Parts: sequence; structure tokens; C-alpha cells
Amino acid sequence: MISLALLAGILISGCSKNDANETQPAEIKIAAASDLAVAFKDIGPLFEKETGAKVTFSFGSSGQLADQIENGAPFDIFAAANISFVDQLKEKDLIIPESQTTYAFGRIGISTLAKRPLLVETLDDLQKPEVKKIAIANPEHAPYGLAAKQALEAAGIWDQIEGKLVYGRNISDTLTFIETGNAEAGIIALSLHREDDLNFHLIDDNMHEPLEQSIAVIKRTKQEKLAKDFIDFIKGPTGKPIMESYGFTIPEGK
Repeated sequence: MISLALLAGILISGCSKNDANETQPAEIKIAAASDLAVAFKDIGPLFEKETGAKVTFSFGSSGQLADQIENGAPFDIFAAANISFVDQLKEKDLIIPESQTTYAFGRIGISTLAKRPLLVETLDDLQKPEVKKIAIANPEHAPYGLAAKQALEAAGIWDQIEGKLVYGRNISDTLTFIETGNAEAGIIALSLHREDDLNFHLIDDNMHEPLEQSIAVIKRTKQEKLAKDFIDFIKGPTGKPIMESYGFTIPEGK
């Protein structure tokens, strides 16, 4: 026979496990484009404080993140740097259609290290012989890289500088090329610009297709309400000023 002491121990142990499960906070996992790395890291803790939930971010290029979602990666939200990648998932019935919205428009610019004595203010300046390497995100799967390529083509200098290009896997990776001195200049997201460390000159947004950034809840999520709450949060009175402080334009009523 099981002793009363042993039985009591089993019951207490079982209760403890149940209590632990009950007190564990809800969690949402967010696949987010790399241009959001700084802004979302500011917004995430504020959302956690307001909701008591846990937020986990995975940053990367929009194309690679979309591939991961197609292959079953356990994300609840996809925040892309271009609407096309979310539309592709919508066509494959992988998102909740009514959750999709445009949450921001991004900008790109030419960047160099502030401490480097090199004057690069225009796209034409990238042709200077002292600019030996130019970093852009891979245009095959990174929307900010595609915008950079479009701007260089619009300026009529793509063929002249193509041999100087080095490609980041995403826009954060592109910034690293500049920060480490492995590229004299690069084209990065305004949202990643830091005034103390970098020179930055905006590129006319008429030189590339709009960086319309779309977000949606993944269909297989088990946290649909919480995921939708996060989307509302980044466009609401707390999230919107933070996004705008990093150079994003937040559309009204979308």
C-alpha cells in the first residue's frame, strides 16, 4: 500500500506542476524584418508590461522569414518589410486574411561611418574611387536591398558600381559591413540610423517602389487575440510614436 506521506507528496507535486502551468504567461513569437530590430525591441517590453504576455522576436530578411513560415516555423505574427511577402503567404492560406494591415512605410539612405573622412552624400558619390566597397541588402529576398537596387538603377549608376557591391543577408547585416569598415558606404534603413556613429543622407523615395510594410497573424497560431492586440499596439498611442521616432511613416486607418 502507498503510505499516506507518499500519497500526499504525489498530490503536492502534481498540484505544483499544475500551478506552474497556470501561472506561465502567454507568449507570442514574432517573425520581423530586420529594419524593425531597434523599434520593436523598444515596443516589446511595453507590450509585455501592459498585457503580462511574453514577446519573442526573430529578426531576418522578409523573404527568408516567409520561407521559414511556409516550412512550418512556429510564429504567431509576420511583420514584413514589404507587402508582397505577406501577400504570398495569404495566397497560400497561411495567414488570417482580415488581420493583414499596412503598419508602416520605410525609407532608405546612404550611410558612412561618422569617423571616416569620406564625403558621400549622393548616389553619384558612390562612384568615387575611394569608395571601394558598397553594402546593400541582398535584393533577392530583402525589400530594403531591392529598394537600394532600384534607386541605383534610377540614378543610372548600377552597372558602374555593381562590381563594388557586397550583399548583406538582411538590412542589419548590411549595417554591420559599414560599422566594421568592410564597406566604405552602404544603403540602409532610416530606422537603423544612429546619429552619433553614422552619416546618413536620405534617398528620394521616388527613386524606388514604396517600402510598404505589412503585418499579419499566422493562421496556425494558438494566440490569435494576443497577436491581433500586438498589431493594434504598434499602431496605437504607445507604439506609433516609437515607430515614428525611428523614421517610419504610420498610415492612418489601414
